[in-house]
Amino acid sequence: QVQLVESGGGLVQAGGSLRLSCAASGRSFSSYIMGWFRQYPGKERESVAAISWTGGKTYYADSVKGRVIISRDNAKNTVYLQMNSLKPEDTAVYYCASDATPYSSTWHLRTTQYDYWGQGTQVTVFS
Repeated sequence: QVQLVESGGGLVQAGGSLRLSCAASGRSFSSYIMGWFRQYPGKERESVAAISWTGGKTYYADSVKGRVIISRDNAKNTVYLQMNSLKPEDTAVYYCASDATPYSSTWHLRTTQYDYWGQGTQVTVFS
């Protein structure tokens, strides 16, 4: 069974920090780009950050650039999203996902380009 499980979400005051974790099981994800997405109510999921299969390259959406850091520990099949200086507009359900193409050298930022998803973790930022 292939499974991604997010954790670390919660309620935080604006300006605070959260660290989201995504634990993968069922297969090794070391050869896949991993991404974090978020979804506002009634909206499509949007890319927040992505990290290459080697962990050497990262992508950040303009809305979060400079405030979040994506990282991965392939030995633990885990990807992280450190979120700092949180804003109320960061309130959303956050999902981690695995790219469908192994050893990809190009960024896949659309939801249709990922084949495995976690159940999501709620992040709520209040002012």
